[in-house]
Amino acid sequence: MVLALNGSHLSGNPLRPLALEEPRALGGGRMIAGSWPPRSLAKLGPSPPPSALPTASPLPANDSQCGEQILSYGSAEKVLIGAVLCLITLLTIAGNCLVVISVCFVKKLRQPSNYLIVSLALADLSVALAVMPFVSVTDLIGGEWIFGRLFCNVFIAMDVMCCTASIMTLCVISIDRYLGITRPLTYPVRQNGKCMAKMILCVWLLSASITIPPLFGWAQNVNDEKVCLISQDFGYTIYSTAVAFYIPMSVMLFMYYQIYKAARRSAAKHKFSGFPRLEEMEGISVNGLVKLHKESEECTNFSRLLKHDKKNISIFKREQKAATTLGIIVGAFTICWLPFFLLSTARPFICGTACSCIPLWVERTFLWLGYANSLINPFIYAFFNRDLRTTYRNLLQCRYRNINRKLSAAGMHEALKLAEKPEFVL
Repeated sequence: MVLALNGSHLSGNPLRPLALEEPRALGGGRMIAGSWPPRSLAKLGPSPPPSALPTASPLPANDSQCGEQILSYGSAEKVLIGAVLCLITLLTIAGNCLVVISVCFVKKLRQPSNYLIVSLALADLSVALAVMPFVSVTDLIGGEWIFGRLFCNVFIAMDVMCCTASIMTLCVISIDRYLGITRPLTYPVRQNGKCMAKMILCVWLLSASITIPPLFGWAQNVNDEKVCLISQDFGYTIYSTAVAFYIPMSVMLFMYYQIYKAARRSAAKHKFSGFPRLEEMEGISVNGLVKLHKESEECTNFSRLLKHDKKNISIFKREQKAATTLGIIVGAFTICWLPFFLLSTARPFICGTACSCIPLWVERTFLWLGYANSLINPFIYAFFNRDLRTTYRNLLQCRYRNINRKLSAAGMHEALKLAEKPEFVL
């Protein structure tokens, strides 16, 4: 997403007109020229009194028409900032490339549900390749846009579309996980490649729709020789932030709440209420054989319950894992993007529609915090997905052969472990 890429700033004016020196007959001394061009002394007439001379208030250094600030860095600061921004960009490219390569070339990972993860990785990869380099260069030179007016509109369109596609794909992934948990029998049947392709196409078309209005006259971007800023029109700001962030965030939070409730219900089902209680065991000596017979029936019921839970333990573990994974994804997404979108929504109402008055360091911090979401997404999925972790490890170690066989062997080993040592929630 685009924040203000700063405008021109005056730190001393090398084009200041030379002071005109009056003839001594007209009062002597020097007159500081104002902003008008020099004229012949014959046309100037008598010198006005000093109080009538136009005085130009001194422009503070680093101020521009929009009240923004250009940041001046020393050599050490530029090296440090450049290294950090380059590291973020390169890690984002590497992580998302690993996701795309893993899903596309490993047979076990080529499942319809993983197509959404590939779409997310492509959106984040587009942010890293088409957006981050230009923002990095702009930040290193202090915030001044140097890539021209024409490319400014192209850059804003790419930034908005790629970031929105990433956010909306996260939203669709949360819906997909919710349906997979709440409808385990019917949803996988309906989930196929064509359905996923249609969902991904809708995500990208809706993301592109946000970039269209500034290109067709509804809301013009703030764009001059030194400033590149997305349109600050009130209506467009509300529309774009709602579609790009607030609506997807609301859907993700609702889906997470529903999955969390499903996991809680599943956990309640797996509490073994049929196990004999200590008080009842102590009452055996009082009631004799009748009580003993009742306890033996309860032990039989408990044994049956164990067999039933053993069959459903994989479903229960999947629900718990989905709730944990989605919770971390939603939390990271909210932390990364919420400050940026709150600032973007409030900025036109604070500064007006002409430009930005927010301190540049605040804008850049929130902007890169949002970009960091594209960096952490691949690692979140790898942390909770054993197959992705194994594939990453083999690809990074250049072990390209038999990756599918290794994944199948690892899956079989995990299934045997669960069969031998089932984990029950008490």
